Amino acid sequence: MTDLIRGEHLIKICGVTTQSDARAVVTLGASAVGLILSESRRRVTVETAGDIVREVRRDVACVAVVRNESDAYILDCVDTTDVDAVQVHGTLSEELRRGLRERGVALIKALGTDSDELVAFDDELVDAVLVDGPTPGSGAAHPWSQLTSRVFHVPLIAAGGLTPDNVADVIAQVKPWGVDVATGVETSPGIKDLNRVKDFIRAASLAFEAGE
Repeated sequence: MTDLIRGEHLIKICGVTTQSDARAVVTLGASAVGLILSESRRRVTVETAGDIVREVRRDVACVAVVRNESDAYILDCVDTTDVDAVQVHGTLSEELRRGLRERGVALIKALGTDSDELVAFDDELVDAVLVDGPTPGSGAAHPWSQLTSRVFHVPLIAAGGLTPDNVADVIAQVKPWGVDVATGVETSPGIKDLNRVKDFIRAASLAFEAGE
């Protein structure tokens, strides 16, 4: 993979909307921040995303999160913001994959637990996969039993309904390379509760250490 890997495991705080929150979650020990550039209650402008990347990229991986956007829009976002990775929800074209490869940007493919892609997608085409629930960003938990017979050849990021209270159990059950949270550490969409962020990062870090 590219420089997305800044440590042995990934703890990604997604839906960051301000430079101050980005700096705070990095200080608390996050290894990645997610910047949503598609329709969402946590969407930021490309300009704001660029400002956040410039604020924290020396210390953390910055991931652009997109859903069903055109290849041209996604590549323009990458060129404008200088993110380390793109997390693609929805269709992934070969043209986009090639464009990201040419730019040295890591590619994460999001797979829904209710999607045929969970089984059918060729994960060796990307750098990592993120398994989320049927409605990303909702904060709704989902069962992880779908993964009992699914073998991934690239790092797995667990997402969907994670909180400081359940992240350790999910890590113990699924044994992912990384975890991703948004709703579970917020006071409202896009506004992080830094106490919950701290508790989430601590619980995840301890669980990863226990599984080594």
